[in-house]
Amino acid sequence: MHVIMDLCVVPIGVGISVSKYIAACERVIKDAGLKMQLHAYGTNIEGEWDDVFAVVKKCHEVVHDMGAPRISTIAKLGTRTDRSQTMQDKLDSVHRELSDS
Repeated sequence: MHVIMDLCVVPIGVGISVSKYIAACERVIKDAGLKMQLHAYGTNIEGEWDDVFAVVKKCHEVVHDMGAPRISTIAKLGTRTDRSQTMQDKLDSVHRELSDS
């Protein structure tokens, strides 16, 4: 099943700056070959269900291995059965609406 996920991984107990942990997760996602788009408060990921969830697990493993004693993760996700849809399709739809008004 195809899924689009908005993932926010927050290491806890590592200080104020968490950019190196987020960069490590970005590398995990990239190495998995999934479509992704980093944004200010997380990363959008697109792919098959098992592949996307395997990446979430791997992100947790990597961040823990980097020394984070705790991780809080927020994930929003969506699936469709009526048609195929990509992250870009969703963005294009909103941009069309904006240009029409």
